[in-house]
Amino acid sequence: MKNILVPTDFSDQAENALKVAAQLARKFNGEIYLLHMLELPLQLIDPVGGGSQNMPEALFFMKLAHQRFNKIVKEPYLEGIKVHEVVEFHRAFEGIMEIGKEKNCDLIIMGSHGARGFQEMFIGSNTEKVVRHSEIPVLVIKKAIPEFKIDDFIFATDGNKAHQKVLKKAVEFARTLSTKLHLLFVNTPNDFVTSKEAFQRLTEFAGDLDSDDYKIHIYNDINVEQGILNFAAKVNAGLIGIGTHGRKGLAHFFNGSISEDLVNHSNKPVVTFKL
Repeated sequence: MKNILVPTDFSDQAENALKVAAQLARKFNGEIYLLHMLELPLQLIDPVGGGSQNMPEALFFMKLAHQRFNKIVKEPYLEGIKVHEVVEFHRAFEGIMEIGKEKNCDLIIMGSHGARGFQEMFIGSNTEKVVRHSEIPVLVIKKAIPEFKIDDFIFATDGNKAHQKVLKKAVEFARTLSTKLHLLFVNTPNDFVTSKEAFQRLTEFAGDLDSDDYKIHIYNDINVEQGILNFAAKVNAGLIGIGTHGRKGLAHFFNGSISEDLVNHSNKPVVTFKL
């Protein structure tokens, strides 16, 4: 995790994400790109469109963002960490994707209000788009985490062998964090398989991975979302991982569906990987 991207509007939720980024950057000797998107009306920033007379207003917003950046980088938790200021006149979603690729970022960390859902995330629906489309893993932080030390990391899967590449990403992430990886299959009444079949499916899904890298769990519940949340609570997991299908979204994960409710309702951090 040498390059970490943290989009921010300088809210408390964004700062929670930045504090986690600081812990990871310090641990792995990484750098942080603190990105503030200025979604201004086109006429303020496009002289060709007749907005040149409004450039002072655009510059005012940039100057304000710069002042906020200068203030936050003086916080004790960022001491000794290289933090790059990135202020862009851009649509938030497109800007985050572009900067993440341009700066060769290994991880995007974003803040969230938690149970109030994606609509309440600090960049609104743009955060949902980032989680859904990003080729870079996205870590969503719900609340302040004084010490981001993960002992148990749950990766929920239906064992579809077509998605094995995302398992490798989860294993690599677990190794990086030196955490125990739990492969979780949630058995539901509407899509029931025997424990033996589920275990075999996950074993084949794991392929040639070293058995020391993971532990398999079969958990029964009324639906997949509840199963993940309840199992996470049962083992006191510090992190939940899921895969996303891009444009199809979280709702098309697994054979049935798992909605954005998993991210919205979990009080624990959630990391997503593109399938």
